[in-house]
Amino acid sequence: MAVAQNKAAFEWGRQAAHDWARVQALLTPLQTISFRPREQLEDLVARRADYLRAYQNQAYAQDYRDFVAQVQAVDHSLAEAVARNLFKLMAYKDEYEVARLHSDPAFLARIRDMFEGDVRLNYHLAPPLWSKKNEKGELIKSKYGPWVGQAFRLLARLRFLRGTVLDPFARTEERREERALVGEYRSAIEELLQNLSAEKHALALEIARLPEQIKGFGHVKARHLKATRARWHDLIARWRALP
Repeated sequence: MAVAQNKAAFEWGRQAAHDWARVQALLTPLQTISFRPREQLEDLVARRADYLRAYQNQAYAQDYRDFVAQVQAVDHSLAEAVARNLFKLMAYKDEYEVARLHSDPAFLARIRDMFEGDVRLNYHLAPPLWSKKNEKGELIKSKYGPWVGQAFRLLARLRFLRGTVLDPFARTEERREERALVGEYRSAIEELLQNLSAEKHALALEIARLPEQIKGFGHVKARHLKATRARWHDLIARWRALP
């Protein structure tokens, strides 16, 4: 055994002297796996409510909390699905939210830390109000200079206009649909709560998790939304057909 170990040690030493980088690569674990405890519903709701408060205001965040609590009073696992998916619908990325995120001092500090010297930011955007469309009807992004950063800071402070009659973006098809989705989702969940049973529980969870399939932005999101709506109508029809 000692002879074999000595030979192995000699071979490792020879390899280290010849190609130390290769030896380091062989000794370095390919992947570190860490296990984190599953987030409790109360913590999940609190974190998302904090986000919605910054997104809009305290009343908006409290409305989210109240609805999740309404579901939790009936079923815990359904409440967890609703907490995740109602948040996804309520925190849609509109012009005000893009402005808030891009003017966040912490975000800008991370950008500056990635580069040396003066940093000049350009933005590739497709504002729905004036962007051109391609032959498929999809908005085309254009390049905008650093002045957009100043505009973002102003727009972020105007997010209290979101969804009001003074909101210049509220009448676009995309924004109307996003606001309507929140109401449609809540109405669907309320319908589930009226007749929830053990036999229908799995179907209720599937309906509650449907917003997970709505991904992307702009025309990509519209494509996913169209498919999700078809699935939504099918599942609701199945729900209503059950006793």
